[in-house]
Amino acid sequence: MTDKKGRLYLIPSPLGENDPAEVIPGPVLESLQHFRTFVVEEVRTARRYLSKAGLKGRIEGLEFLELNEHTDQSTVESYISLFDNGNDVALISEAGLPAVADPGAQLVSLAHRHGIEVVPAVGPSSLMMALMASGLNGQSFAFCGYIPAKTEERRSRLRTLEKISGQLKQTQILIETPYRNDSLFADILSVCGATTRICVAANITMPDAYIKTKRVSEWKKEGLTIGKRPCVFLILA
Repeated sequence: MTDKKGRLYLIPSPLGENDPAEVIPGPVLESLQHFRTFVVEEVRTARRYLSKAGLKGRIEGLEFLELNEHTDQSTVESYISLFDNGNDVALISEAGLPAVADPGAQLVSLAHRHGIEVVPAVGPSSLMMALMASGLNGQSFAFCGYIPAKTEERRSRLRTLEKISGQLKQTQILIETPYRNDSLFADILSVCGATTRICVAANITMPDAYIKTKRVSEWKKEGLTIGKRPCVFLILA
């Protein structure tokens, strides 16, 4: 027995149904062989990812614990014991980078509070890839996460974000639950000024990826149905 604590590794996952080898660096995939304990947002998704990533046949011998929006704080706090005896733990999100717009941030916070080393690994970020591809300001930007779902509250927030964007020349980055993509986009077009630029980045890294930046006036002429594809919205006034 030892008092030594293990480390927390932040392992990225594909943004869609990609072959992990196509979007996750080889050394990161190789590192997966090292772990016995995984804290994941959804066990079924994580098992499928790890099987594709080269752990097929070993899955049953691994330990999986969930951390999602339904996990209470006392359960999160109990996860500190996972690091006992030098045991390293891997954190995996449903898609992309763990702990970014993701409940896994609670585990990272726990690790820091207990002096546990946190090791981030390289992988795809829909937010940064959308910003890269948008042509909007990449030197000053803000990730605003999910904004209110109720129409009037959402439109009020959009007006505020557009005003901030114009004052600071700062790109505002938003995400939404896929089934509300089109209602959010409609509100963006109804609220924002004609010359404000909007980037819609859907299904990033997938074969049918869609990334376009246009002014509000141009979007109104062209029209777009996004559907239930994972999507990032960027606004620059």
